Amino acid sequence: MWIDCHCHTKYSYDNWLEPVNLIRRAKALGLDAVCITEHYSYEASEPVEQVGRDEGLLVLRGVEIATDRGHMLAYGVEDDGWNIWGRNNYLPIAEVVEHINRLGGICVPAHPFREIGVSSLLEGLLDLGGIAGVETHNGGNRDSDNDLAMSAAGHMRLPSLGGSDCHKTEAVGRCATEFLQPVTDMKSFIAAVRAGACRGGYFPGYLQAALAA
Repeated sequence: MWIDCHCHTKYSYDNWLEPVNLIRRAKALGLDAVCITEHYSYEASEPVEQVGRDEGLLVLRGVEIATDRGHMLAYGVEDDGWNIWGRNNYLPIAEVVEHINRLGGICVPAHPFREIGVSSLLEGLLDLGGIAGVETHNGGNRDSDNDLAMSAAGHMRLPSLGGSDCHKTEAVGRCATEFLQPVTDMKSFIAAVRAGACRGGYFPGYLQAALAA
């Protein structure tokens, strides 16, 4: 099954993407599920989960955290109590990873080889401990950035994940994660990642839709 593991809607407050448009686009492309990772907040994505139920598509929820060395996708938190720092930007990356793990979640660096101002992980990824996988395929990246992430994940012997990082309808599904065992909720999602039963890639349904357009 294929899941777009990195999606944003208007509840990230940096775009105007309506959740229903994201969900319907994902269904039309043939995705089996999406994971909403709004910036800074897990709780912000709660309305999208209901849209998924209404539209008949599995919606999982995580959060994208802005650390002092790039962005981190966290899966498995249950509210915004994860944020013990009292701010939303430049959180200490090692402390974030340790804290999310302590809460029973997992951390996956997002687009680690994309340069974001002065806070980019880049080759520092190779020295980062405690992460469960690497986002090797990001729909907003240059292919060369994704290639570097794939090489790093292989070197670190970590599972790879993919996500569109969508902020508009047309971006949904460019990249996604193929899961090799069933995912029905966040618990089984995390179990699959920990088991290495997933791999990031360019979603075939997106490519087919692009060719047909």
